[in-house]
Amino acid sequence: MNLVVQGDDVDGVALKSVARLTSASRIEQIHPGAFRLVDARPAEDLATLCENACLDWTWVQAGRRLSDFKLFVTDMDSTLINIECIDEVADLQGLKAEVAEITEAAMRGEIDFTQSLLRRVALLKGLSEGALEQVYEERLALNPGAERLLRHLARNGIYTVLVSGGFTYFTDRLRQRLGFDEAYANELEIVDGKLTGRVRGPIVDGAAKAAHLCRVRDARGFAAEQVIAAGDGANDVPMLNAAGFGVAYRAKPVLRAAADCRLDHVGLDGILALFE
Repeated sequence: MNLVVQGDDVDGVALKSVARLTSASRIEQIHPGAFRLVDARPAEDLATLCENACLDWTWVQAGRRLSDFKLFVTDMDSTLINIECIDEVADLQGLKAEVAEITEAAMRGEIDFTQSLLRRVALLKGLSEGALEQVYEERLALNPGAERLLRHLARNGIYTVLVSGGFTYFTDRLRQRLGFDEAYANELEIVDGKLTGRVRGPIVDGAAKAAHLCRVRDARGFAAEQVIAAGDGANDVPMLNAAGFGVAYRAKPVLRAAADCRLDHVGLDGILALFE
């Protein structure tokens, strides 16, 4: 196995320490912030050493290439983008703290996602539809590396899907902006320009996210090992379990435990450095 080590500012001393600890045969530079430690071996203190040096580390099978993958599926809120959209919409209703508390508990897996979503959406009743546009234009930003990642995935012919427990208002715009092939999310009910506090249609929860991944995968004839999935919260666990390679981006502990790769320091384009 190879060990890929990444960071915003990789300290040479720390990198050599990781190489010695894992008995790597050599160090290959991928780019200034990423290195491949060839023929590395697991070591008990690896996580602590990398954490202290602010390094992300991922075990990758030797010879695995980005072109080996055919499908990329990602979550939106706090993964592709820097916010939880529902929390920011609630802020315009003066309810951010209350809604954000529910969101955080759901992302940690402490409460049922569907019930948490219905509770949060109900609190938005009466809010103008214009609040959604305000959040998109003024508060939503892509997480570092998102655009570069999507460009390279497209160049490699990888099919891309955005699937979210958030809202179609945002996923539809991001699909067009970033060139996703498909996008799925919850649809807010809007009547006379105001949110009713309800959601139209089935809820996109963790099981639905995984179902969308499997449906697209099977419809296009891909194998599970040809799928990369990325997320940050508990409702992304089923999706990562259905993928051949799971990425936890700035993730909650419950998802980190289910992932093949954890990115806590570099951007989403750190995924690209993992493969030869």
